[in-house]
Amino acid sequence: MTTAFAPPIATPGADVAPSAAPSLPELFALSGLAPLMLGGRHLLPVVQGGMGVGVSAHRLAGSVAATGAVGTISSVDLRRHHPDLMAATRGLRGEEAKQAIDDANEVALAREITAAKALSGGRGLLAVNVMRAVSAYAEHVRVSLECGADAVVVGAGLPLDLPDLAREHPKAALIPILSDARGVQLLVRKWARKQRVPDAVVLEHPGWAGGHLGAAKVADVADPRFDFDKVVPETLDFLRSAGLEGQVPLIVAGGLRTHADIRRMQSLGAAAVQFGTSFAVTEECDADDTFKRVLADARDEDLVEFTSVAGLPARAVRTPWLQKYLAVIERTQAVAHAKKRCAKHFDCLAQCGLRDGLVGWGQFCIDHQLASALRGDLKTGLFFRGRGALPFGNQIRSVRALIEFLLTPSPAAAA
Repeated sequence: MTTAFAPPIATPGADVAPSAAPSLPELFALSGLAPLMLGGRHLLPVVQGGMGVGVSAHRLAGSVAATGAVGTISSVDLRRHHPDLMAATRGLRGEEAKQAIDDANEVALAREITAAKALSGGRGLLAVNVMRAVSAYAEHVRVSLECGADAVVVGAGLPLDLPDLAREHPKAALIPILSDARGVQLLVRKWARKQRVPDAVVLEHPGWAGGHLGAAKVADVADPRFDFDKVVPETLDFLRSAGLEGQVPLIVAGGLRTHADIRRMQSLGAAAVQFGTSFAVTEECDADDTFKRVLADARDEDLVEFTSVAGLPARAVRTPWLQKYLAVIERTQAVAHAKKRCAKHFDCLAQCGLRDGLVGWGQFCIDHQLASALRGDLKTGLFFRGRGALPFGNQIRSVRALIEFLLTPSPAAAA
């Protein structure tokens, strides 16, 4: 087992010289937290969630990994960060456009992984988040593994075929995102037939997370079966019964913001905590500064839950665009009908409410709205955000500052 951050040089209770700020290993040694054991490494128990389109690219993921934690690139439409690839795909139509865009995004993904690995300096762990719902899912998994990503994380659908796609990369960690113990049980049993066990499982709470949520419909996001106090012990019980005790670390996600949250989750049996919005408002986040400001200033009363174009519940900031969309949602869904082709000639999703005319699903272009948010465009952007106050209020701070905050017990907790 290797160590992905420098060996601690302080011990719990040791004095730290007032003239020098403690290093991250020193802070971790004093934190009272257990490391995350993943991919043959000892890691900080902090995971940065994948956020697309382009919100978590190489700069954020590489910076997080450099601290000894888990940094995550979102694979969706990364060409948005590469002017040459955008220029090469601008104005194309039909099948030619789809193939060119898919090819450009594979090139962009490879570039982002390479840049993130260079930025991390071999520290921490670099993951790529691939949505099961995207049409290029298999290709993004392949590129991620071929380019040396340490892990592939898959949500927005059950990745039952992930072991097949990763068969030639047995050392890469495969991590599904699920929301309840039943989903974990189904996936583990299906994967067992392929002689593969998840290297970790992310348990994401739909009632607190941002973006696409792991519930069947909006009314289900607050179902008690998703509560960490219930789902973590239930999942551990199943893993124990399956003979996998201690082999599949659980990473919990949604509404968690502090050192005390990490400590409480570890007391339940979780190994680490995933943070999304908290990292989205860091200086190193790959999105526009206006994007960060929108998320940092939003409060829970500014958030709204609705059905996304992928048919999943979603949670986002009530911006001018979203307010207008919600005002006409019933009318647009009532006239939903299958289109001849994707308006962007991209077909980013395997199933799209707008393109396929699926009644009850979202009727807008998710790629266009998220790309607008990436640029900080309030008029047309869709800004996903999780619930709960952020660690530094509405301040935008560095990744380093956030990691230090998460590793430091509050004075009350220490007492």
